[in-house]
Amino acid sequence: MSRFITGPFRNALTLLVGLLVLWQALYWVVGDVALRSPLQTAAFMGRFMTSPQFLPHLAETGRAFGLALVLAVAIGLSIGFSLGLNRFMSDVFEPVLVAVYSIPKITLYPILLLAFGLGISAKVAFGAIHGIIPIALFTMAAVRSVRKVYLKTGRVLRLPPTEAILRIVLPAAMPEIFAGLRIGFSLTLIGTLLGEMFASQRGLGFLLMNAIGLHNVDLIMGLTVLLAGFAGVASAVLLSLNKRLQART
Repeated sequence: MSRFITGPFRNALTLLVGLLVLWQALYWVVGDVALRSPLQTAAFMGRFMTSPQFLPHLAETGRAFGLALVLAVAIGLSIGFSLGLNRFMSDVFEPVLVAVYSIPKITLYPILLLAFGLGISAKVAFGAIHGIIPIALFTMAAVRSVRKVYLKTGRVLRLPPTEAILRIVLPAAMPEIFAGLRIGFSLTLIGTLLGEMFASQRGLGFLLMNAIGLHNVDLIMGLTVLLAGFAGVASAVLLSLNKRLQART
């Protein structure tokens, strides 16, 4: 049996077992005041996820995160390719992007609330601004690092600019772009949840903030594990795809 559990699967299983052991040990030290055991959390989430309350909030978060991620990827890639293909523009705007990225995004949330209101639009915008800039910076660096001989080959073949980007630049830069997409994915999820925590009446972020206010340790632990598990699985899938892309280049 053990010979079939090799490589990444064995490492992931070892990490999971180690985290569960550490979690149980912390529970024995801290007790019920601030933690629940893995078994208690699993039992609570089994009941909560089958309750009528859970699905509407999950759907709200999923819809907001999906829209925010689409916007972050589309805008980030557009900015990254535009700057990466134009050296003058990248030299001018790269410091601006870095400066904007260093601003704590939570300071911009009141402005987004004034612009979009308390609905889903503000959460989508707040999630998107977390992911746009890292995707743009990684894409710009990836496009600028494409070998010049590839671009010269496209000009020799007289490829139109759009076709040259799709057939030459994008495949050559895809591994580095994918690394930016992984980071953008995580930051967009964080931004969406933060938007729900501070100015929303629906979503998993709202449930988590409400649970913190009521000191509902069961719900806090359950939602934290649920969100961490989703982010971990998604990151592992994207990392695996990124490694496959790098192996092909």
